[in-house]
Amino acid sequence: MMKTDKWTVGRIRRYKGKGRIVSLTAYDYATARIVDEAGIQLIIVGDSLGMSVLGYDSTIPVTMDDMIHHASAVVRGVKRALVVADMPFLSYQVSIEQAVDNAGRLIKYAGADAVKIEGGAFRTHLVNALLNNGIPVMGHIGLTPQSVRAMGGYKIQGKTKDSAERLKEDAAALDEAGVFSVVLEGMPAELAGDITSMISVPTVGIGAGPGCDGQVLVVNDLLGMSGEFQPRFVKRYANVEEEMRRAFKEYRREVEEGEFPGKEHCY
Repeated sequence: MMKTDKWTVGRIRRYKGKGRIVSLTAYDYATARIVDEAGIQLIIVGDSLGMSVLGYDSTIPVTMDDMIHHASAVVRGVKRALVVADMPFLSYQVSIEQAVDNAGRLIKYAGADAVKIEGGAFRTHLVNALLNNGIPVMGHIGLTPQSVRAMGGYKIQGKTKDSAERLKEDAAALDEAGVFSVVLEGMPAELAGDITSMISVPTVGIGAGPGCDGQVLVVNDLLGMSGEFQPRFVKRYANVEEEMRRAFKEYRREVEEGEFPGKEHCY
């Protein structure tokens, strides 16, 4: 059965200039269902699940099996949103053949609508290969977490004139190669605004200011479920972690004191 009023790659592309694209990450069925019901247009199954769900200190250990497992769960919870799955570290860097095979697995077995890859102009040959095989691609430039070791940490990109020009060239190259949108992460707001105005596809910002065509946040950060970790660009819209802690303590107390289960919970 077709999903009604579905956000598609073409619809996202055509939305540039018509409104703000709202995006969140999701990693499981329950969260994806709620995010979708809230009217979020674009869900990214990010390799950020490495830190948000699996307890790693970076995205680098995340595997293709991890991504397929979590993307499949997200897809099952979604009716309307476009679901984009990250290609994890070393799933696309070794060869074009490997990249097409792995991206195809995310589409065929996980049911994702598109894939996301990190990197700029030097990835255009890969973008072309994926598109030629019917796989839509979202680009990602700026602070690219899979390259965090090469970058020397999570550092803002594009702060110098030369690096800003390189990011503009990267965005233009990805646009020309045929990506349907580009994530701009960790760069000065003015630069992100300039890139947004110069390319034909929507930009989705994270730590890139208000000038992008849309915004994305990691759902755990938005809900206050990331402990003390809170980057400057994150706004917490809830304190779910504290509410969960309260509920778990109350449940423990009621079990220990014999209050739960009560008669109303028995057959």
